[in-house]
Amino acid sequence: MATSLRVLVHGGGIGGLTLATALARSGHTVEVAELRGELDALGVGIIQPSNALHVMREIGVLDACLAEGFEWEVLTICDPAGGTLAKIPQPRMDGAPANNGIPRPALARVLGAAATAAGAVIRFGTTITELAADDDGVDVTLSDGSAGRWDVVVGFDGIGSPLRTRLYGDRYRPEYTGFANWRVTVPRQSGVEGVVMSTGNQAAKALLTPITGDLMYLGAVFAEAEDFRPDPERAHEQLAERLAGFAGPVAEALTHVTDPAAVVHSRISQVTVEEPWHVGRVVLAGDAAHASTPHLAQGAAMAVEDALVLARSLDAAGSVPEALQTWEERRRPRAMFVQALSRAVLKQETGTPTTAEEDELLKVGIPGAAHVLVKPY
Repeated sequence: MATSLRVLVHGGGIGGLTLATALARSGHTVEVAELRGELDALGVGIIQPSNALHVMREIGVLDACLAEGFEWEVLTICDPAGGTLAKIPQPRMDGAPANNGIPRPALARVLGAAATAAGAVIRFGTTITELAADDDGVDVTLSDGSAGRWDVVVGFDGIGSPLRTRLYGDRYRPEYTGFANWRVTVPRQSGVEGVVMSTGNQAAKALLTPITGDLMYLGAVFAEAEDFRPDPERAHEQLAERLAGFAGPVAEALTHVTDPAAVVHSRISQVTVEEPWHVGRVVLAGDAAHASTPHLAQGAAMAVEDALVLARSLDAAGSVPEALQTWEERRRPRAMFVQALSRAVLKQETGTPTTAEEDELLKVGIPGAAHVLVKPY
């Protein structure tokens, strides 16, 4: 657009900070309302596949991400004993590595610094308390008492998005899949030069993901009751019990899991907003609009793609409504592909019956999906 826009981003996570950086670098006025008191990202580590790294290059932080993380190119598939079944080279987009593992707190620092350096303002400890939109803008009051009028408000506020509830009520509450993810950071084994995925046993899979030269995380997916929570005193033992049938590098990683507080347990849920992702000038993006299961390691990648395409759409279109329509038409098919295939892989790995449509998606598989997703977004 010919004029600078005022954009409020609700949520200072990976997608929100990426959007703030991209927009501020283009000369727009951007503020981020972040409920936390600082950018203390939860969790352990995250995989940045090539399409996510391509976005990081576009906003100027690729080198910083690679410096903080561990670049890798080959996915190794093992049996429960640790024997190698296959080594699968991973594709890459032009100008970006195949993959990078990175600690979540490190990525939060990189993106927060980039957003601030670009001129975005991050308002910590704040959330939207009042919102009123018309055809020309959105009036917003924040929890710190400040108020302002914005050209666009974007909800990058996660799977439990309060902004989504404001727009659609309870129609799109997170749907629990019946499975949960366990993760814990351990020392990186010298032989773990990329993701090592062991399949079999009673677990859907166990993964080792390098995130620095010295660290990796052990992740595993299990069927869990919706109300299950690990015992705060025994979480490390409960994880070891679930992985008892695994040997090799998974068993070696478990020897380092001695602190129950270090174990991160999260239920795997999904959200699909079937109605438009924008109502007037209020927009939902990332997990707020299309949260997926983690089976393609593409959740954060979809969020940063959403962010960059939205920023570029706002730069190029003649009006805000045109930009938002263009953005959603580009993003919805790709995000829905990731969500549908992720769900199908979860069902396949756990023996849950699949639909005919899911069977067709499974012919693409995880390796095929990687090749699909290195095509331009």
